[in-house]
Amino acid sequence: MTLTSQQPADTSAAPDASVEALPTVPLRIHDLYIDYRTRGGVFTAVRGVSFEVNPGEVVALVGESGSGKSTIALSALGMLPESAAITRGSVVIAGHQLEKLGEKASNRFRGRDAGWIPQDPMMALNPLHRIGRQVAEPLIIHRLFDKRTIGAKVASLLGRVHISNAPVRARQFPHELSGGMRQRVLIAAAIGPEPKLIVADEPTTALDVTVQKAILDDIDALVTSTGMAMLLITHDLGVAADRADRIIVLKEGKIVEQGPTRQILTRPEHDYTRQLLANAPGLATRRRPAPPRLEEAPADGGPLLSIRHVSHTFPATNGAAEEESVRAVIDVSLDVPRGKTLAVVGESGSGKSTSARIALGLIAPDSGSVLFEGIEIHRLDQPGLRRMRRLVQPIYQNPFSSFDPRFTVADLIGEPLIGFGLGDKTRRLRRIRELTEQVSLPQNLLGRYPAELSGGQLQRVAIARALAPEPALLICDEPVSALDVTIQAQILDLLAGLQETHGLSYLFITHDLAVVRQMADQVAVMKGGRIVETGHIDAIFTHPQHDYTRLLLASIPGQAARNA
Repeated sequence: MTLTSQQPADTSAAPDASVEALPTVPLRIHDLYIDYRTRGGVFTAVRGVSFEVNPGEVVALVGESGSGKSTIALSALGMLPESAAITRGSVVIAGHQLEKLGEKASNRFRGRDAGWIPQDPMMALNPLHRIGRQVAEPLIIHRLFDKRTIGAKVASLLGRVHISNAPVRARQFPHELSGGMRQRVLIAAAIGPEPKLIVADEPTTALDVTVQKAILDDIDALVTSTGMAMLLITHDLGVAADRADRIIVLKEGKIVEQGPTRQILTRPEHDYTRQLLANAPGLATRRRPAPPRLEEAPADGGPLLSIRHVSHTFPATNGAAEEESVRAVIDVSLDVPRGKTLAVVGESGSGKSTSARIALGLIAPDSGSVLFEGIEIHRLDQPGLRRMRRLVQPIYQNPFSSFDPRFTVADLIGEPLIGFGLGDKTRRLRRIRELTEQVSLPQNLLGRYPAELSGGQLQRVAIARALAPEPALLICDEPVSALDVTIQAQILDLLAGLQETHGLSYLFITHDLAVVRQMADQVAVMKGGRIVETGHIDAIFTHPQHDYTRLLLASIPGQAARNA
């Protein structure tokens, strides 16, 4: 990637003369404009942005996808793609005005003066190289350590970000580490050269809330101990509220509001800031009126779905020893009431997604039973199993990976109708149009392909597809975890409205108790394959009984701001 610059002749577009006199400021961006060249013409992604990040300060750049925040982050690192150009303004890092640097000079300063923590460690880490080599790479490139001392420095850096048994971990490959450990490796690589500025671009978006809190705690400690500055890119004002000294709110490439964190949280001036505050799961209040307690609800003939004492073990693979098999689910019992939502909460590896796959009949349990409408699903005959599969539909976390990229939106929504033999061609087309209207998708999207849709649009297609055969139960596996908070709020509102309109039952799988607070009637907390606590939503949030539930509650971003 290279940074290009196209300075106009107009003197008003020239960088502020005082910029060069501020070498002690880790980052100063002045009147920045950035254009992208696309097939449809030139698109201005950043419009007149100006701000500073001072030593020892954390500044959060907050906005939805497309707001320009990641483009600003890339410009601060001299890593804009070739299709992008700074057309006006300046970016200065530790006295380096990037538009005036050539490629070689940019490479020398990048990593040494400015470090980067990207969002996806599996994309950033080389799967063919060991962890230790990748942490050592910036130190070697900038000639900060020689071969005799580099090993000890790498072990020290891994220990500094709380990776235990560092010499062993240094010899492992990325796929052998958990998501949280991989993100810590990126932090270790970024801080190794002791840069004056760290740019953290959504560094914890894909992580469980407890791991997210631990990673952000690590970053906070490093900023405090070293005095480095940090530009934190995030779509979640809850994260910014807990971690930033100042918040800058971006919308459509422009700064709409900025100021000290407490001021933004307590006295927001712009409507868009107020919208982000309302949509942040950790800051938002409950969206729906509190549901009646189950004992107060009218009798309904029993739960729609019951999981009874289910256990499942994944056997060891590739000739591994038997003790390396994984007990994913251990004696789990759950009930999904009719017309209500049961949320199953836990970290990655807790067994919640395996439980969902058992509920769908995709995995047969080693022991226990799954009953739908009081009938054991693994004893159903073929017609009975086909009916159950029509009435129980999944919504996955990443709809793009579950869609055939060669199908149009109309094809994707209509596929279950064809598969279950529901209606003729005319009725199916009418049903497809009804469904797109129900999930608030424009009709002109029906002819588009998945790659041409946004994340929120894709998730709406997934919901419409799941609704097509008129199910009674939706099993939602992390359906909003990959979405911006505004889109997330829209999808949660949509699911709540559909439940009220159609009387749907939901089994809602998530790692985020902030989302649960807005959606669930009952909550089951999983850890290590077991249910450690169950209860009504109000009881779980006001009087949690298990230490792990209390840990999950304490890890919700924005709690410090809510309690202030």
